[in-house]
Amino acid sequence: MIRWFRSLLLIVVGFTAAVLYAAASLLFFWAPASFLWRFVDNYCRFTLWAGKFFCGLDVAIEGQENLPDTPCVIMIKHTSALETYGHVPFFPRTTWVLKRSLLYIPVFGWALALVFRPIAIDRGAGRQAVKQVIQQGKEKLANGVWVSVFPEGTRVQPGETRKYGVSGAALAKEAGVPIIPMAHNAGDFWRRREFTKRPGTVRFCIGPPIDASSLPPKETNLVVQDWIENKMREISSAYQDKD
Repeated sequence: MIRWFRSLLLIVVGFTAAVLYAAASLLFFWAPASFLWRFVDNYCRFTLWAGKFFCGLDVAIEGQENLPDTPCVIMIKHTSALETYGHVPFFPRTTWVLKRSLLYIPVFGWALALVFRPIAIDRGAGRQAVKQVIQQGKEKLANGVWVSVFPEGTRVQPGETRKYGVSGAALAKEAGVPIIPMAHNAGDFWRRREFTKRPGTVRFCIGPPIDASSLPPKETNLVVQDWIENKMREISSAYQDKD
């Protein structure tokens, strides 16, 4: 019961903070992008703090030495809501590839479009969506903005995986930048469609850059997926329970 109540507090505080930060960023729509980015970074840091304060969700980052000085495509395992915002403070300025419908959410979605300026796609658009990611992603990378991709397209249950979408690898190849893979065990503590959050340390593991220029995108995807899934077996109890 206490864990349920703490989880409720985290959701209420996180939602309230999202609305307040979003409203504040809309009020400062005229400010430089670097100033507005601080709203995103501060919100993500605050929400990580709230997760630790209310639910005992600590975060440890590993492998930051693998990050190059130039923008890259980040490919992240997707098992919970935590990694969507939790990785942001540990990287340079980044943006997401996400579903377009999120931008229609009042206040929050409007601020998301203004500050994050994401690559908002229609998941059912197929090749057209891939072309959009490549075109807009190249512009972001050329302007010094990293691009975060959740290649599985949606959250999967801890211990499971699904086919990686090709857009991230295709973007990296076309833009001539490496891919940074990231694995984490957030799903062990914050499971999909589960209200309560378990206390523990979420490990964000950043892998070494993967060259996307020498192989077709589908084959590069297999290299990325192999690194991520092997790392998941090492750090995630959900994977270890299934082995």
